[in-house]
Amino acid sequence: MIDVTSPDFWPTLLANLWKATLETLYMVGATMVITFVVGLVLGVLLVSTDRGGVLEKPFGSRALGRTINVVLSIVVNITRSVPFLILMIALIPFTYLLLGTSFGSSAAIVPLSISAIPFFARLAEIALREVPDGRIEAAEALGSTRWQILTKVLVPESLPAMIRGFATTVVSIINFSAIAGTIGAGGLGDLAVRYGHQRYSTEYILCVVVVLVVLVQGLQTFGEWLAKRLDHERSAGRAAATATAATGS
Repeated sequence: MIDVTSPDFWPTLLANLWKATLETLYMVGATMVITFVVGLVLGVLLVSTDRGGVLEKPFGSRALGRTINVVLSIVVNITRSVPFLILMIALIPFTYLLLGTSFGSSAAIVPLSISAIPFFARLAEIALREVPDGRIEAAEALGSTRWQILTKVLVPESLPAMIRGFATTVVSIINFSAIAGTIGAGGLGDLAVRYGHQRYSTEYILCVVVVLVVLVQGLQTFGEWLAKRLDHERSAGRAAATATAATGS
């Protein structure tokens, strides 16, 4: 049991808390980048290879497009259905093979990413499907290529909703990183177990909870602000384009 009356207690707690917070930020930050890039690609593929999508017939083959869509959908559904703790344990051999270790903050990035990617891929898919068909048809009528439709219409139009979905994903990543910390990943979860649980320190538990709440609220608020800003800029751009067209006519 930790002696809270010791003059070294609070300096030690703050030093340990700072170190654990940096480890958590490292895990979450790296996982965020991987999740956004890979999840966005998967979300685009899930939408574009579906019936009526811009990649419905890759290389002229509808069968190939259908196969890609079905396989990706199954993989995403299976991965999302596995609880994170079980997934992390199951991936220990793969993580060790990939990085040479299955413990530590770097090793935790592998299961964190594999767990978060399909979650964000579905949210990205939902956001992409909300883009009105009329905008895609207008782009096709103007002679836009498939790549231009994806990069100039689908992704930009769905970005505000996608950012909100990504903010939700980041909250899950933070929660999962705390779980990962309890089985050797380090970070705030490890600090809460080693000092809060094993040494019966309520102070450590409360400090970890406060930091996690601040991280979640901060990232969620920033994500909502960014989504609203993008929404406003998109609306302003449409209004300007409409005014220009009206003036020209």
